[in-house]
Amino acid sequence: MTSRSSALPPRTAAIPAALALTAALAFLPTTATAAGGSGDGPATASGATADGPSLSYVVNTRPGHGNAARVKKAIAEAGGSVVISYDRIGVIVVHSANPDFAKTIRTVRGVASAGSTRTAPLSAQSTTDMGAPQMLTEKQQKAVAARAATGQDPLEPLQWDLPAIKADKAHEKSLGSRDVTVGVIDTGVDDTHPDLAPNFDRKASVNCVGGKPNTADGAWRPSASESPHGTHVAGEIAAAKNGIGVTGVAPGVKVSGIKVSTTDGFFYTEAVVCGFVWAAEHGVDVTNNSYYTDPWYFNCTTDPDQKALVDAVTRATRYAERKGVVNVAAAGNESYDLAADSITDPSSPNDTTPGDREIDPRTCLDIPTQLPGVVTVASTGAKGLKSSFSNYGLGVIDIAAPGGDSTVYQKPAPPAESGLIYNTLPGGKYGYMAGTSMASPHVAGVAALIKSTHPHASAGQVKALLKAQADDTACPEPYDINGDGKVDAVCEGSPAYNSFYGAGIADALDAVTK
Repeated sequence: MTSRSSALPPRTAAIPAALALTAALAFLPTTATAAGGSGDGPATASGATADGPSLSYVVNTRPGHGNAARVKKAIAEAGGSVVISYDRIGVIVVHSANPDFAKTIRTVRGVASAGSTRTAPLSAQSTTDMGAPQMLTEKQQKAVAARAATGQDPLEPLQWDLPAIKADKAHEKSLGSRDVTVGVIDTGVDDTHPDLAPNFDRKASVNCVGGKPNTADGAWRPSASESPHGTHVAGEIAAAKNGIGVTGVAPGVKVSGIKVSTTDGFFYTEAVVCGFVWAAEHGVDVTNNSYYTDPWYFNCTTDPDQKALVDAVTRATRYAERKGVVNVAAAGNESYDLAADSITDPSSPNDTTPGDREIDPRTCLDIPTQLPGVVTVASTGAKGLKSSFSNYGLGVIDIAAPGGDSTVYQKPAPPAESGLIYNTLPGGKYGYMAGTSMASPHVAGVAALIKSTHPHASAGQVKALLKAQADDTACPEPYDINGDGKVDAVCEGSPAYNSFYGAGIADALDAVTK
């Protein structure tokens, strides 16, 4: 899958604390279901002969009177069925079993770009298992609670990540505003969790998996068989300071669940577009995006299908930003230099048969991470160094925040025990995960605190404050994370701005005091 911790395609990783992260990053499944109770099944096409598997497409229209109507008529004639049309951004989601659908529709006047959002048919199934987060026993949790200081939630002693961005000090000044909502565009959020229920914004929550909003009660929740990723992310942002479990970076703001991943953890373009448009139109102030849009890790604008996906998601993120939304995204967990001349991508397309391909990251983009206006977040560990797995790149990384690392590489100071990130899991549970998927929500939380302090600030102003308030962090010389005497990555730039940390490490205290 594509999350970034267990990482959605992955930007997060669920791993045992005793194992080196580089050897045990648990990513979401790499083959996915596009179906499964989300309105994502095969569509009935009219017009052209349907002699191929039913696939999902995005058709991006050019601005102009009458273009949308003309294109929709052509879609039907080409054997397509419109799922939903986002006319305000000119993106139409279509299902079609015509193998020539995209090629045909690209010739229609008024079409800017069009392409399939996946390489697997809509009925594809996955058998890939996902690694589980590491959890503590009830006895271990009680032992941690006994060490909690006055004013701390019972499991907060394990959260070394909060003081790493001065969130503990920030909470003495402000917990954030109830008027601010962070939308977790992810695998779903369990709003029944006792640490999330007090701050959950139901009106801003939705299931977008099929490409159009499903507002049924609880549709935003993950099922028992789905990834806990989104629930962990939500807790990092806004777990309530209520004396129950852990504490979020912004425990006084609201959080919503915008579910965009299929049952098996694929984040397809039509769902991601739906998620950003929903956030833009339902009072969301900040979105967190700890994933990449499947099935391509990098979408090459030289390929007509992949270009259409870039166009569609770009239109959606820009629309959200125009509506005042700050979009924050994880940089990825493959130790790539995203500013390099070329990168070998071994994982695309991840919904059928991936293979090695050399890409130019200037023309082949990780979306939404590398889109203009999106805040790109690198991960740091308990020692404040770039996490062993985190992507980096001069001019690509905007800011850094704790996402965890192998305890062997970066061991936290007591009373914390693990170098991973401890937070909420579905079913009222808690566990460790790690990845840039965990770094991004820390920045989303700080952005929410800035918005709380400056309620009338535009998205651009919040982003400027994020960077201006970040703590300058110099390049490590050299960067040898595993201590074997070999340089593991080269950092370029000054303490004020470099390829590992961007403008620096996010600062929650400045967010509530400046």
